[in-house]
Amino acid sequence: MERFVDTHAHLDFPDFAADIDEVVRRAADAGIDRIVSIGCDAASSRRAIALAERFPGVYAAVGWHPGYVDAAPSDVRAEIAELARHPKVVAIGECGVDHYRLPSSESGGTADDDARTKDKQAEIFRQQLEVAADLGLNVIVHQRAAHAAALEVFRPFASRVRGVFHCFVGTVAELAEVEALGSLTSFTGISTFKNGVGVRAALSAAAPDRFMLETDSPYLAPVPHRGRRCEPAYVREIAVQAAAARGIELAELASITNATVARFFPRMT
Repeated sequence: MERFVDTHAHLDFPDFAADIDEVVRRAADAGIDRIVSIGCDAASSRRAIALAERFPGVYAAVGWHPGYVDAAPSDVRAEIAELARHPKVVAIGECGVDHYRLPSSESGGTADDDARTKDKQAEIFRQQLEVAADLGLNVIVHQRAAHAAALEVFRPFASRVRGVFHCFVGTVAELAEVEALGSLTSFTGISTFKNGVGVRAALSAAAPDRFMLETDSPYLAPVPHRGRRCEPAYVREIAVQAAAARGIELAELASITNATVARFFPRMT
């Protein structure tokens, strides 16, 4: 059976609390032998590490998600650096910027609130890039509705840090911008959706050594599981679609994506 890696899952979320052992077992049964559990804040990052300690095939990324920065201290560098020294931490993240959900989209939020949120997101992202550069780790980048804003913060670090722009739904031109900086994209179950034509175009256009696969579990379950809780086992369905989009055999896709994972996450065994 072809082997794949789920490079982005939120195994610490409550969605998996009741059956995490079965979720990890089903992934292994489907050929998904390694999973990166992603931190969203300090507490979530610690839970990701605890899961990595519990399951041999689970690794952790530690960071502050832009959607959580309201609760972040003004400086997260020391705490993230401490967490990142754990031997099963393979990246910094999820970090970045998110302009999809801003205070003005909720009752009582103002344009000034939006500006403050954007500024804090950018600052916390920048701090995590500093940690990544200092520790020699790569970063998992969140950039929902904020591709240009994410690149603006990331670009000064591009010579020292590689990023994977996760859950990529951008254009082929935006993909080219990411690759020009030496970084990667990663594709989710959206690539299997009927309306995922643009995502499949980007997936097809990605350089062979510049893309990975992920579920973003518990979100974005691929067809035929759409509408249900997503889990790492479903990387296989995403891989089948990716191979079709690129016109290659599943075994070749496994070979190239596993090689990319090994380069991007050198701590992963």
